[in-house]
Amino acid sequence: MNTELWPPLSVIRSAFQSGGATPAAPDAPGHEAVAAVVAVPGTALGAAAEPPRAVLDLLLPLTELARRREAVAQRAFTARWAPGRLVSVVHEGRLLGVMLDRCIHDDLWQGWMAAGEADWASAHDVLLEPDDEPFEPAFGLIQAWNVLTLEPSPQLCARVLGELSATRLAAIRAVHDEWSAQAPLAISPEPGHIALRTVGDVFSVLCGTPLGTQDPRADYQALYRDAASQLSSASAAAGTAGATSPQLKPEGGLWGSISRWFTADGWMRPAFAVLALVLVVENVSLFGQRTEEDDVRFRSAPPATAVAPADLVVRWKSDARVEDTTRLLQSISAEVVGGPGADGRWRLRVADPVQGLAALAASPLVASAGPAPERP
Repeated sequence: MNTELWPPLSVIRSAFQSGGATPAAPDAPGHEAVAAVVAVPGTALGAAAEPPRAVLDLLLPLTELARRREAVAQRAFTARWAPGRLVSVVHEGRLLGVMLDRCIHDDLWQGWMAAGEADWASAHDVLLEPDDEPFEPAFGLIQAWNVLTLEPSPQLCARVLGELSATRLAAIRAVHDEWSAQAPLAISPEPGHIALRTVGDVFSVLCGTPLGTQDPRADYQALYRDAASQLSSASAAAGTAGATSPQLKPEGGLWGSISRWFTADGWMRPAFAVLALVLVVENVSLFGQRTEEDDVRFRSAPPATAVAPADLVVRWKSDARVEDTTRLLQSISAEVVGGPGADGRWRLRVADPVQGLAALAASPLVASAGPAPERP
């Protein structure tokens, strides 16, 4: 497989070995040319020669980079660690990115490495998108295949540089679960290609393609896997190894997976997560095929201010299929307004609660059903 990816692997490897590049001093060679390029319009540039076209072509991406980093600075994230937060840490002189997933023990956190080399993305790398802004663009590629554990410490000089919504974090968890299950994907290995795809029958994510034979991305992943191993906390390996092992066969079917993606470590932004799940169920099956417009609306839905009222609650059996439960809900004119809760129950609004409850109770798809409590 002969594919040129940017930046070259030799450059990436060199950055790891050297501990990162040092910013040039103001009087370093080449600084004058850059200063001339960014001079205020209308000022004289003296007798200096016009900068090369390649330098001028850098202005637009550099301006965009500056805009995005300014947006992160304006957001002024607090230093508090929380699920879905993107942090930068200093390790052996190199700045590395980490997407926090959950706190697994005391101050021990589990997360994934974050990088910026989009060309090197695999099928289990998730690229952050404009709706996820503001975030540090150098860490806009979340390696859902590269798990690590980390403890906050002064030596890390950690800073928070972004934060994902509950829905987007759930999407990354779903990609990680897919990687853990090692299920083959019906996608051809094409290094350097990225596209939207569906994961978990629920989320749309921007990813690369699977690795092929003699794939250059294998060496790239080995570099980052080694970095994650070095960065991982020693206390995690000593005391919580069982907590960080991949779950190869998630239990509870699709409903159980969705519950775990949104409620891992007991964390949730309740109002937003309820709204997101309603949109997920609507887009996937209840109201026909999902459209591109729905995908955008699904990821950028504003936080809800209150939990929608419900008439009934239902918990599906673990082997219940989505299409079967959808037909049952449609037969009783039921609308999903929330869930799943910690016990796996979904909240429904129905036209006739009495008849709806009777139909649910008689169905072999249902593990339990009953009137909805006043508070979810």
